[in-house]
Amino acid sequence: MLAREEYIEQSYLFRTLGERMLDGVATQDALKSLGHEILATTKLPLAIDYLVSDLKLTGTIAPAMHQLSHYFTTFQTFVMTEAEDDEGRFDLRTALTILEREARYLAEDGTPEGLFFYRFECLSRNRLDYMRGLAATAADDIFHAEWKDWIKMVSRQFGLVDLADLIYIRSKEIARRQEKKKYVHGSITTKDDEHVVAEHPAVLFGEKEGRIAWANRGKDPLYLFSALQRQLGYPTVPKPKRPQPQTESPAILARRIDRLELRVKLLEEETKGGIDLSQFDPKNSSEESRPQ
Repeated sequence: MLAREEYIEQSYLFRTLGERMLDGVATQDALKSLGHEILATTKLPLAIDYLVSDLKLTGTIAPAMHQLSHYFTTFQTFVMTEAEDDEGRFDLRTALTILEREARYLAEDGTPEGLFFYRFECLSRNRLDYMRGLAATAADDIFHAEWKDWIKMVSRQFGLVDLADLIYIRSKEIARRQEKKKYVHGSITTKDDEHVVAEHPAVLFGEKEGRIAWANRGKDPLYLFSALQRQLGYPTVPKPKRPQPQTESPAILARRIDRLELRVKLLEEETKGGIDLSQFDPKNSSEESRPQ
């Protein structure tokens, strides 16, 4: 994990880089100027210098981020790799927004639970590779060994087992429910819960996460993420922008109207007895324009 000031400067880097790309500034030029703006007491200016030098050779940022694995996380590199894939549909500006919000969340003392939910929703909304994305998530140092094992298990069982169930059985909520059953009935009445707790004793999520997961069992995982954001303040994932129809200029509309008028004129001539093709002969048009 990096210092808080590193994540603050990373958040500024990704946000400003995306804004200047929208303004038409070349990525290399934007990174050069940002290298002077970033706080010099952090390690990010050195990382930017390396990104710029490698960008000149490869034309991409992800390989340089991979070389700087001690500074940029594996998930950050994965997101940039997917965005720079020529055959993919993942937008680079969306990728920068994802990285900007993640760095901002980590600067605010982000938790492993919130980071996992944020990254998983990023994979879901943008239809990225789950196996590689979750492997990159597990490689982060914020997750301890039990977290890493659980994330790898999720990557294997997602699609076969409901994500809400996977979260619920590793939360404090299931233990609370069982204690309540013991107090009321004197024993555990649900065999499924008893088997689950015996197989997965480690608790990774709190009661609130478990309660929200229980309420969203059998539903779309996006509803689960939305509830976690509303109730617990977890970071929101940038949603892919829907393609909007392009607004046409008046000149283009005028040309379209001229074509439509020409087609109507040709149809009228055809109904009257045939189309006079001489009007389309360039010789006639040149003779008409020649001065007498």
